[in-house]
Amino acid sequence: MNETYILRDKKPIICEDIIKWGKWFNDAERHVKLDELPNNVKISTIFLGLDHGFRTGKILLFETMIFGGEHDEYCERYETWEQAEIGHQKALNLCLVK
Repeated sequence: MNETYILRDKKPIICEDIIKWGKWFNDAERHVKLDELPNNVKISTIFLGLDHGFRTGKILLFETMIFGGEHDEYCERYETWEQAEIGHQKALNLCLVK
């Protein structure tokens, strides 16, 4: 199983206790950003808590997804909170371009 992570001051840290991680994951506010646009389009950027790098050499713990509209199912993943904020804005801009 991949290592589990929690956030402390927007920084991911390894959490080796799966019970502690599960409780944290259940109760934590994991959104970096959430935007809801007209026509039922949502852009969500969250902390995943598990590495989604899948042997790419990067530890990808954050994800932006677009739900609805022209770019439905768009997905990008990031290593840091800061990259996730930038990626969220990129996805938002993508949805706002006409």
